[in-house]
Amino acid sequence: MSRFHAPCALPLGQVVDLPAATVRHMQVLRLQPGDEVDLFTGQGGVHQARIVSMSRQQIQVTVTGHRDEERETQRPMHLAVCMPANDRMDWLVEKATELGVSRITPLMSSRSVLRLDGERAQRRVAHWQGIAAHACAQSGRNRLPLIDAPVNLTQWLAQWPTRQGGAWLGLLSLAPQAQAASAAPWGKAQALCWLIGPEGGFSAEEEALAQAHGATPVYLGERILRVETAALAALVTGQALA
Repeated sequence: MSRFHAPCALPLGQVVDLPAATVRHMQVLRLQPGDEVDLFTGQGGVHQARIVSMSRQQIQVTVTGHRDEERETQRPMHLAVCMPANDRMDWLVEKATELGVSRITPLMSSRSVLRLDGERAQRRVAHWQGIAAHACAQSGRNRLPLIDAPVNLTQWLAQWPTRQGGAWLGLLSLAPQAQAASAAPWGKAQALCWLIGPEGGFSAEEEALAQAHGATPVYLGERILRVETAALAALVTGQALA
């Protein structure tokens, strides 16, 4: 059955006008009145619905049921990652969502190529939220990951002690003191947060600042990985060892 993200109220037994973005996606698939679909709001669970009417700009459905399905990771995982350039951040958001990331914080550091602020940052975050919604629809997730506005690394680290909520912070690093991520001392941390630098890596000063704010230097192997590769490898490592 086709699945669609519908960020709106879906009361059982009621006829609902679907949001414009959901309408566009459903029209592409040439669905017809009477077809059954699954709808998820992004806040958990999935609703069954039947299309009752369609026009070029409107689709109405009757909500016929609800299932309390959850496909989230055992321990929430957060990526605080310096944005790679071109379309690689889009790819990162898509694949990280499929792998179960709970939150993505796009960062900018001294060596970052991509820098965003103001309206340009708002448009890009909305674009990434759309990518995440489609990835949830494809992968069967019923909760959308939170995608933050881009923020400077120094500012984010200054806020970390007050917002960590029992999370362990791992700094991906090739420094001599870094330890294997598979042996990292995250113990019974309530969540994992992976801090990942840009194409040129964090500067020595930035790594020292991260450690001063509680980050543990860890490595994923002997090879130097692209930003998006490192992010996905970190997520898989966290799931495997949860």
